[in-house]
Amino acid sequence: MTRPRTLVFVAGTTTEVGKTWWTAAVARELRAAGVHVSARKPVQSGAPGDVADADLLAAATGEDPATVCPPSRTYLVAWAPPMAARALGAPPFTTADLAGGIDWPESAEVGLVEGVGGPRSPVADAGLGTINAVRLSLDALSAFPVVVALNRFGDDPLHARNLAHLTDVDGDDVVTHPRDLADRIRLRS
Repeated sequence: MTRPRTLVFVAGTTTEVGKTWWTAAVARELRAAGVHVSARKPVQSGAPGDVADADLLAAATGEDPATVCPPSRTYLVAWAPPMAARALGAPPFTTADLAGGIDWPESAEVGLVEGVGGPRSPVADAGLGTINAVRLSLDALSAFPVVVALNRFGDDPLHARNLAHLTDVDGDDVVTHPRDLADRIRLRS
């Protein structure tokens, strides 16, 4: 199986924190810089009629939504995917099943894999609860290089204080704009 030179797993400190927005934005930044990027969403769930994450990621990478997330792993119930699969009578799956089902084009230099929900990782809101959420998430990924992306970062003084604490006190690598994350990915590729 071919895999990109650089793989980036994008997940969040919780659901609805902006993983898809960040993944798509970083993909667009990489493509604009001439990097061949592919995105995968191994499993997704959502209400019928919602715009699927795979559709947004496909638009950002120029891929087919069915390549980004297999239709067999798209569950039209807005619950956690394992719960949605059970509710729909679909076969259960494991993380290994999901990872083993990812195919990459040979030309992909960077592969972005977007997780679901809050599996304890780098995309976090910039407001209240940020430091705790990031610390809990980083513990799960201590074996990997992690860049924390603060979503919805703005002029709120709390956002600046959280950024300063995460970088100066905790020593985390933190970005507040997708272009900065895309630049770090390109440098590590």
